[in-house]
Amino acid sequence: MRVPSRRSAATFSFLLRACGSRGAHAPIVRSGFASDVVVCTDLLRCYAASGSIADAEKVFDEMPRRDLVSWNAMISCYARAGLHDAALGLYPRMRRSRAGLDEYTAVALLSACAHVGALDFGTWVHEFADKKGFVERNVFVGNALVDMYAKCGSLEKARHVFDRMPSRDIFTWNSMIAGLGIHGRGEEAIAFFERMLVAGVKPNAISFLGLLMGCSHQGLVDEGLKYFELMSSEFCVKPDVKHYGCIVDIYGRAGKLERALEFANNSPSNSNDPVLWRTLLSASKIHKNIEMGEIAFENLVGMSAHNAGDCALLADIYSNAGDSNGVSRMRKMVKDHGIKTAPGWSWIEVGGDVRKFVVGDTSHPDAKVIYKKLKEMIGRAASVGLLEEDSCKFSKEENGRECHSEMLAIAYGLMRTPEGTSLRIVKNLRVCKECHLMTKMVSKAYSREIIVRDRVRFHHFKDGSCSCKDFW
Repeated sequence: MRVPSRRSAATFSFLLRACGSRGAHAPIVRSGFASDVVVCTDLLRCYAASGSIADAEKVFDEMPRRDLVSWNAMISCYARAGLHDAALGLYPRMRRSRAGLDEYTAVALLSACAHVGALDFGTWVHEFADKKGFVERNVFVGNALVDMYAKCGSLEKARHVFDRMPSRDIFTWNSMIAGLGIHGRGEEAIAFFERMLVAGVKPNAISFLGLLMGCSHQGLVDEGLKYFELMSSEFCVKPDVKHYGCIVDIYGRAGKLERALEFANNSPSNSNDPVLWRTLLSASKIHKNIEMGEIAFENLVGMSAHNAGDCALLADIYSNAGDSNGVSRMRKMVKDHGIKTAPGWSWIEVGGDVRKFVVGDTSHPDAKVIYKKLKEMIGRAASVGLLEEDSCKFSKEENGRECHSEMLAIAYGLMRTPEGTSLRIVKNLRVCKECHLMTKMVSKAYSREIIVRDRVRFHHFKDGSCSCKDFW
């Protein structure tokens, strides 16, 4: 067989960019380049860019030799597809092949850790990066560390990295401000924002988004409105729908629903974006306001953006008001229109391994033991006095294998970690009120801190209470 030349390899790399992976793959094999690490890495990237993850995996697995670049490309492929647990799963193979680890790898792995809440793995990457001097010479590694620690619920470590960084950019400051914001620490987010201005760093739209989130979660109405006005008047940053959504949320959480409605109506994007109306609907549920909830829901229906979660929110408002007909209408709408519920999942890291659970999950090898632990957990939570074990909905769900994913993740964490160890959960949906109450009771019954990051914010459960003060 003809030995492939570097010039030929360059030709195939150009062909991949011009024709795509499908058109170039067969000629690559026929010409003897299936073993060329550079060409195969380009092919892998091409498949990844087109969303063909299975094909990218096949190319990667069949490569007779892989270098650091090919490992980084596959990690990026998984990250782009949202398969962050798969990206982390590549590292043991990478280590066995002695391919090494560079700054690019560190940033990619830390990003994956941030998404799934893998604090232990992220801490190990941090230690490795420190030994290699990555943090001192590469601001992107430092930024990834700040972001990872903040999103894994460890603001103290995020701040420690921030303080030690020899240089910072706008992304560094934004990671801290956003991290404080999603933890509900609005006043500290404001303090960091003001420090950023003193340091001569000009804020951007992301800076203000993190700031407004913090104001919203801490109930800082006046402060939130002040910084929203300053966005355009002083810093020439045009607010988008997310910023308007924060103000609707600020007003809504404060019970000023009329002002929230007025703001939603005046938003330049209210006619085609469901964010504002879904935010108003959530606020209507908090304050049990049927009229405002119906207005928000009607707007969602009008733009064909309503989902099962929205129907459930309005059904809860009706239920709290004793309106059984309203509850029935929502259930009928879900059934008649075939509205699907978004699948819920939760991640938990135990012993360096990330485990994913879905609603009613029975796929885990230890499923029987996990459900046994869940039953024990329900009993102990009931024993602290705020739950009735026989009537608790979790008793029924546990028997019907329909328990929410975070309950299974918590049960697994209690099984697999020593007493007193904190549990960290990441979930894709907003935590429901029943799971929120249950987690508070579990934290008290087992003397554990349980940190849950849901779609909206962080919840730090400890000794029967939550950092959100039951307002989320």
